[in-house]
Amino acid sequence: MNKVKIDPLVFWSSLIVIVIATLGLVIFQNSAEPVLNSMLTGITYNLDWAFQFLTFGLFILLMYLVFSKYGKVKLGDEPPEFSTFSWGAMLFCAGMGTSIMFWSMMEPMYYFMGPPFGLEPNSSAAAEWAVAYGMFHWGISAWALYALPTVTIAYSFFVKKNHSLKISTACRGALGKHADGFIGKAIDILVIWSLVGGLGTSLGLGVPMVSAVIGEIFGVQQSMMLSIIIIIIWVIIYSASAYMGLYKGIRKLSDWNVYLALGLALFVLLVGPSLFILSNFSNSFGLMLQNFAFMSFSTDPINQGGFPQSWTVFYWAWFAATAPFIGLFVARISRGRTIRELITHILIWGSVGSWIYFGIFGGYTLNLQLSGALDVIGIMSERGDPAAIVEILKTLPLSFIVLPFFALLGFIFLATSLDSATYILAAITTKELTAGQEPARWNRMLWGMVLAALAVSLLLIGGLKVIQTSSVIVSVPVIILYVLLSVSLLRWLKQDYPDTAKSTEKGELK
Repeated sequence: MNKVKIDPLVFWSSLIVIVIATLGLVIFQNSAEPVLNSMLTGITYNLDWAFQFLTFGLFILLMYLVFSKYGKVKLGDEPPEFSTFSWGAMLFCAGMGTSIMFWSMMEPMYYFMGPPFGLEPNSSAAAEWAVAYGMFHWGISAWALYALPTVTIAYSFFVKKNHSLKISTACRGALGKHADGFIGKAIDILVIWSLVGGLGTSLGLGVPMVSAVIGEIFGVQQSMMLSIIIIIIWVIIYSASAYMGLYKGIRKLSDWNVYLALGLALFVLLVGPSLFILSNFSNSFGLMLQNFAFMSFSTDPINQGGFPQSWTVFYWAWFAATAPFIGLFVARISRGRTIRELITHILIWGSVGSWIYFGIFGGYTLNLQLSGALDVIGIMSERGDPAAIVEILKTLPLSFIVLPFFALLGFIFLATSLDSATYILAAITTKELTAGQEPARWNRMLWGMVLAALAVSLLLIGGLKVIQTSSVIVSVPVIILYVLLSVSLLRWLKQDYPDTAKSTEKGELK
């Protein structure tokens, strides 16, 4: 087997840009925050309509692919590499990471304090929407943003036999020969930048949360040093898994991740206010379904409360920034699946997993606040979100077991995200990967160190706004990438399967 070689232009350009940006964030901490915050506001308020039409439009396109003749197209001639469970586990863990653990508890509280549609804060109406909006943000729309790049890249890799895990290659159907030139290189560098920015957000949220839990377990004050130690341990866990590769490391880690995550959710459901959690889940799910279209396009232009921009548009931008990476990773593990199978599994696995977490953990947290058992909002305002999560977990029975379990789950969740991220970063900076080949181990390890350094720099700056901005800024040009990927896929499908009658005569399309 030929030795894998890096693409020097993409590799060094990406690395240099990210190193300069990371150093800049650390050196110019004080001046960076207001500049980044103003950029975040400008993007979410001026491009709210663009992100909303993009997200809903992708969902419509995916539904067309599922129910059209193209749904039967098989991605590669070989049978699937992984069992359905391992495949689903890897795609869910790559997409969510520690972010779902953090936001499933905190997000409903933010909606309760600052509800949409001009509702009165801390009211019963605000409480009704608290979990519903979280389920909306982490449901079908979010996973639609992940699914479209996945299908195009998988088609490029397994059907068109373009053995290169790069977005530029997947855009060849739209760009033609330009995909291999300067435009293609620029796209790959942009994807690396967006991936690192998006993962920086997950790291920036996950590290303080786990740090607070570990501090509580060992009676240690939460500090920057503790967070840095946690990042080092994370890198060690991830490195061991990444060193073993896709088949031994990442797959097994993802399997265990899902078992632990479901186990914790089931425990909270059983020992918590089960009837309230289930009833609130049903009510929230109904609210979300009934108002799906309005929530998808709401911009609040008259009252200008800012809720859609601060939450919905931010989320679509964040998910769009990380979508090329999710697409590359999930495409790589989806050999042998049909387009219909790939789209439906991404939308269903991802959405149901997110709904379970928001329904159970969001419902449990909301009940604590409404019943007066714990003043979650007061703790958030006085001591911060990570401290609030610790206090929520301490209200559970057997909290002395729950806290270490939660910390372990946090470690594994982020390790799986880092695993898949560094695998793809290494793949993008590799010239070519033939079937069965993996990127060089040193390349995967290097990108893990880069992500860890970025996480430390974001923590040094502090402030959730700055962390959020790191991913939103890079999402703007990704809108153009979505257009290119959509055009590329549709052109390829029409070229390869021009005659409906002949295609259906052959049975399953290959």
